[in-house]
Amino acid sequence: MDELSGTAIAWRPPIARALLGLRRAGSLAFTEVVAENIDPRAIPAQLRALRDAGTTVVPHGVTLGLAGADAPRGESLERLAELAVAFDAPIVSEHVAFVRAASTADPLHGDVLEAGHLMPPARTRDGLDVLVANVEAAQRVLPVPLALENIAALLSWPEDEYDEPEFLTELTDRTGVLLVLDIANLYSSAIAQGRDPYAELARFPLDRVAYVHIAGGEHRDGLYLDAHAAAVVPEVLDMLSAFVAAAVRRRTDGRRPGVLLERDSDIRTAAVLADLEAIDRAVEDGAARALAR
Repeated sequence: MDELSGTAIAWRPPIARALLGLRRAGSLAFTEVVAENIDPRAIPAQLRALRDAGTTVVPHGVTLGLAGADAPRGESLERLAELAVAFDAPIVSEHVAFVRAASTADPLHGDVLEAGHLMPPARTRDGLDVLVANVEAAQRVLPVPLALENIAALLSWPEDEYDEPEFLTELTDRTGVLLVLDIANLYSSAIAQGRDPYAELARFPLDRVAYVHIAGGEHRDGLYLDAHAAAVVPEVLDMLSAFVAAAVRRRTDGRRPGVLLERDSDIRTAAVLADLEAIDRAVEDGAARALAR
């Protein structure tokens, strides 16, 4: 599958009308929907209209927990597959994360322990083997290629044997899975763990990137909060520009990578459009930097 191209915004009901307007104006390259929020047999009318207008729609899952010890949940996997067919999607995506402690109830807790959050896996050889097996199980069911997103990891485990770039490189090499490069998440993880985000970015398996995520956050009391609810900070926009420059240099046709904005709260049309303008400027700057060399 060729990587996606152009700038985009994740579909959310409060901005559904604005996204359709952007599509009709030729300013929306593709979109993404949270798979768990969409019934493939009852797609919202405004989302159907966006699809029917020719927009590429990527189903994006959040509950598979592919880095967990249990096998991927059948219902979540089936929904991803059904949405891929319903939208004629070229790709589906999920996360390199675990989200629960067990697939069945246990004597101590009496229920499955759900994290309610995307948790970073222990980056060990055993953990990688489990993740590889789960990714391959998902790939056998899904009708289109799978891409996995790096999460915002505010901690690492003392047992880790790989850093994140090494872990993702091994994963993509062993499974052929694609990558959703979340630059805001990469920035957040690096800052939280005292790493250089640019050095981390340079070591990611960038040749496997299907498309890019970008999102807003804020600096507060010396910390960076990856809130997905504020404007994209200048540091993340600069990283995006650097990535675009490198990506354009690698391609013979000069095509720019697909970049998708996520907002999960404070989803006001004006705020989203302001972020999209900033992302467009960063992409243009990156393309210009590529041509200048």
